[in-house]
Amino acid sequence: MRSASTENPSSERPQRPDAPSGVARNTPLTALDRVPWSDIQDSTGSAAAIPLLLNGIAWGDAETARSALDDLRKRICQFGFVVEQATAATVPFLWELAKLPQVTCRAQIIRLLKCIADARQWESTAAVYPKLLNHRENPVVWERAARQAVRARCGELGRLMSDGDTEIARATSELARSLGYLK
Repeated sequence: MRSASTENPSSERPQRPDAPSGVARNTPLTALDRVPWSDIQDSTGSAAAIPLLLNGIAWGDAETARSALDDLRKRICQFGFVVEQATAATVPFLWELAKLPQVTCRAQIIRLLKCIADARQWESTAAVYPKLLNHRENPVVWERAARQAVRARCGELGRLMSDGDTEIARATSELARSLGYLK
C-alpha cells in the first residue's frame, strides 16, 4: 500500500473540506468491494456486473437508475419470484439505496425487496422434486438466505413507512405486511 510522502508536504493532495451540513458524509455502497461478486452467480452467470448496476441506481439520473434496477431485477429475482445465488449478497445494498433520498427509484427497490421476501419458487419445486436439495448448488438455500437478508434489515421499515413520498410509504407498508409486521 502506498503512503503519502512526508518529505515534501506541498506536493501532497489537499484535504477535502467537510461535507456541508445536511449532506451525508458516508458514501453509499462503500462495502461493495467486500463481496466476491465474480465468484457468485446471478441469472446471467457471473455476478460481477452487479456493483456497476448498484452504482447506476445510486448515482444515475432517473432513466439510468430505472434501467439499472430493471437489469438488476432480472439478474437477482427473475420474473419477480426466482432468486439466484447473488440475491442475498445484493439485498443489504438494496436496503441502503432505498433509504437514500437522492435515489430516484426507491419505491421500485422496495417492491423488489418484497418480491425477494415472497420468493418460494425453489422451495415449491423442491417439495415435488426433492432431488433438487441434493445438488451441490442448492437454490433452496439461496432463496432462504435472500429472504433472511430482507428480514435482517426490517428495522428500516418504520422510517420508510413514514416517508413523505406516498409511493415509498405504500410500497414499504406492502413489504411490512408481507413480512408479517402489519396486518
